[in-house]
Amino acid sequence: MPFDAREATIDTVHHALYSGLWTCRDVVSSFLANIEAHNNRTNALITLNPRALTIADDMDQQLMAGNATGSLFCVPILLKDNYDTADMPTTGANLALAHSQPTRDAPSVVAFKNAGAIILGKANLHELALEGLSVSSLGGQTIKPYDSTRTPGGSSGGSGAAVASSFCVIATGTDTVNSLRSPASANSLCSIRPTRGLITRTGIIPISYTHDVIGPIARTVKDVATALTVMATTGYDAADNATALVPSPLRHINYAASLSRFPLSGLRIGVLNGFFNRTDAPEVTPVNNVVDSVMSRLSTAGVTLIPINEIVYNTTAIQAAYDVQRFEYRELIDQYLQRPSLSGEHPNTLTELYSHKAVNNSEGKFLVIPSQYEYVNTALVSSTGNATYNDRLAGIRNLTVTLLDTFSSNSLDAIIYPEQKNLVVKIGSPSQSGRNGILAALTGTPVVTVPAGFSEPSDEAPIGVPIGMEILGRPWEEQKVLGIGYAVEQLLKARRSPVFARERVAVPQYEEVPTITPDRGNISPAYPLGTL
Repeated sequence: MPFDAREATIDTVHHALYSGLWTCRDVVSSFLANIEAHNNRTNALITLNPRALTIADDMDQQLMAGNATGSLFCVPILLKDNYDTADMPTTGANLALAHSQPTRDAPSVVAFKNAGAIILGKANLHELALEGLSVSSLGGQTIKPYDSTRTPGGSSGGSGAAVASSFCVIATGTDTVNSLRSPASANSLCSIRPTRGLITRTGIIPISYTHDVIGPIARTVKDVATALTVMATTGYDAADNATALVPSPLRHINYAASLSRFPLSGLRIGVLNGFFNRTDAPEVTPVNNVVDSVMSRLSTAGVTLIPINEIVYNTTAIQAAYDVQRFEYRELIDQYLQRPSLSGEHPNTLTELYSHKAVNNSEGKFLVIPSQYEYVNTALVSSTGNATYNDRLAGIRNLTVTLLDTFSSNSLDAIIYPEQKNLVVKIGSPSQSGRNGILAALTGTPVVTVPAGFSEPSDEAPIGVPIGMEILGRPWEEQKVLGIGYAVEQLLKARRSPVFARERVAVPQYEEVPTITPDRGNISPAYPLGTL
């Protein structure tokens, strides 16, 4: 029998290899077969790595020689296509960047390769990671594996859909406001948004120095912890001075080794009541029911839940008052596009990128959803020199102090809330409304997302729509929030795979890696190309 890629983990891949039951080529072939069989259901991928099988063959030689090393040896992963790769274009899912070719891997990509991971290819995303609908001019609309009428969350929606569908073991994401946690929640997955500075952001298409972090998405907390351990080996990077903030004792930690150190009994966990929508509505009530049930089970397991009712914890107000993306975006993207290490055909500035508009029946080379026209147009004329920028940074510092005071005054181990107040939205919606990611994005604090449950099944969603919960901790407490996430994961066992991904797929003898072509014809008319 071929290796079974369905719901495979790092441990099951390694058991298959080290027991001699399957080769690395067998493992990679099985994931490629899943992609060939089901990517048309999700439109999750932009490209596959043509060297993936060659790399697998090289690893089989290492395995035969007894030289198989690395915590991710022969583990197939997918990269969100805003991670620089020297052997594949890095496009941000934007047509104008379709041929943009970095000449260096991002440090996080180097870390994955050093750990033995096999990069299968690049995943679709919401264009340039600017929103959460996961639709783009280059990649088309990514479709939720659990309900083909809904988006998969985002902006790392291709990564989330791919992991949920067993196209890989781990995928990477970026998170400016919600973008690691939203697709994890929407696809019954786990993720971590680490403390800002733990992993360098060099080689990632940027949006905001203040908001941006990068991290992994996987089907289990243990796999997330292992991937985070690898990504954090990038260490101090002079090109990203946030990495200087990591306390020395917290470097070189094996996050997977300490997962069982935080049993639930005796924990004090805050509940942000302002991050719930208590309206009785079809898109909202399922979220409240699921998270309320989780809280009941946590109480039964010995957790003391502390209600947090301060009015400062209002996501809409926080985003309106303190979000600084508009001031940082243009300067950062211009720096990225003008690096000497970036080759291939590409615009040199953000203004040039957005100059490729729809004219004379030409569809244009970018996609901005109408609800973000104001955001992008403002970013094109804003900078960190704007007077209000420093005012907002001061507000972020005050918000961070308030959050840390909430932890200390209530003796909290963590804070929980639903990742999204409502179910992930339908394709064609104006935006990915109701998400709660802004607090961690501004304060730079670590957050683990775990599956909490599902809405009731329906004709469109045969097993229901996944619902996720965030577990937020103090800065640099990745070990603790991962441990709590692991304990919650073991308590709930809420992860379920999409119906189609339960089918066993025939695995051919591949001579070469198949070609994937994104479906650009599935973009909703609600999102016109080349319009701003």
